[in-house]
Amino acid sequence: MIGLIDCNNFYASCERVFNPKLEGKPIGILSNNDGCVIARSNELKPLVAMGMPAYQIPPHIQKKITLLSSNYELYGDMSQRVFDTVRHYTADIELYSIDEAFIHLNGFSHVLSHCQNLKAIVKRDTGIPVSIGIATTRTLAKLANHIAKKHPIHQGVYCFPTDQEEKITILKQFSVADIWGVGWRITQRLKELGIHTAWDLHQANLKQIRQSFSVVLERTILELRGMNCIELDDLHTAKKNIMTSRSFGHLTNDLFDIQEAIRVHASRGAEKLRKQKSVANAVLVFLKTNRFRPELVQYNPSIVVPLLSASDDSRLIIHAAQKGLRSIYKPGFLFMKSGVMLLDLKTKDNYCQSDLFTAETSATEKHKSEQLMKTMDDINQKMGKNTIHLGGIRQTAAWQIKRERLSQRYTTRWDELPFVK
Repeated sequence: MIGLIDCNNFYASCERVFNPKLEGKPIGILSNNDGCVIARSNELKPLVAMGMPAYQIPPHIQKKITLLSSNYELYGDMSQRVFDTVRHYTADIELYSIDEAFIHLNGFSHVLSHCQNLKAIVKRDTGIPVSIGIATTRTLAKLANHIAKKHPIHQGVYCFPTDQEEKITILKQFSVADIWGVGWRITQRLKELGIHTAWDLHQANLKQIRQSFSVVLERTILELRGMNCIELDDLHTAKKNIMTSRSFGHLTNDLFDIQEAIRVHASRGAEKLRKQKSVANAVLVFLKTNRFRPELVQYNPSIVVPLLSASDDSRLIIHAAQKGLRSIYKPGFLFMKSGVMLLDLKTKDNYCQSDLFTAETSATEKHKSEQLMKTMDDINQKMGKNTIHLGGIRQTAAWQIKRERLSQRYTTRWDELPFVK
């Protein structure tokens, strides 16, 4: 069995942990430079649309709500706390985003009660409310989590039914757009074929789907049928986060090797970012030791590094990732795996936010960056992967992100992580 543990309204919940006066109040989190609303509490959702520029929120609404600057240091630290807590009670965990992770539940005799206890423990130890969806595959676990979160009767934990009639009833309630990994373009094409619900996709012809779409969508159908066959890196549709990671060939504590791995992950993530025409607001870096070697001291750190402005430039993303690595690396530990996750992705064409005082310079630099990245991508596509690749990058620019509504940085592993400049 697989579970998906998802932090409820994560950014807002993090703010509430250290400011209980915000409990039950409508909260909005703003993007870099306090531009647009990128996260909302449940109370704010009926009042303010996602992505709405802060200046467009009517004054009578602003009086009723609390808007806060994005505090990635706090969110990254709280993410670490949540999933460190989960690791104490679950053998294997796969980080999916800053607020989501898949957990492997094989070996537990009472899975539902275990997850109910885990939910309570996470809330008790971190203050963050979570929902857990349980199923035989990741795709079904995502649907189960949706049910757990939206229907209070389940109290935040739901196990996808194995009874065929119940399964059919549930799958008919979900649109294909609700299925993990099915983007809006694929949704439109599926609807043209008469496939509107998750049950319709469940019943689709595998051969036809593979010929018309991809092997990934074929695997999605198999997952809907209960066969576990999708890994985290298999999905190539536009998504809110992009993760690239890989285990080392052998356990290592060599900083140079780890830096090189992080550089490769960050570079690959930036390529994926440009391919789906998105930009990232922050970069998460993580390291993992080998949990199957109990005789070794375990250390599984992660950190979030905010970017000065949303970007798809490999140079800035690599620089951010290396800065994060330097903050969490400790000698004396043997690391098994490293990875980079690009966070809070936005569609590039619809997300253009620059500093008022550097607008002209920013436009020029942005054009140069786009041309350079396009040239690199074109050469690598034509001549082969990694024909051109980046090493280090020197620090540039001295402007700090505008965050006038920033809450306190209640972090546990560092005093303050400077922004990537």
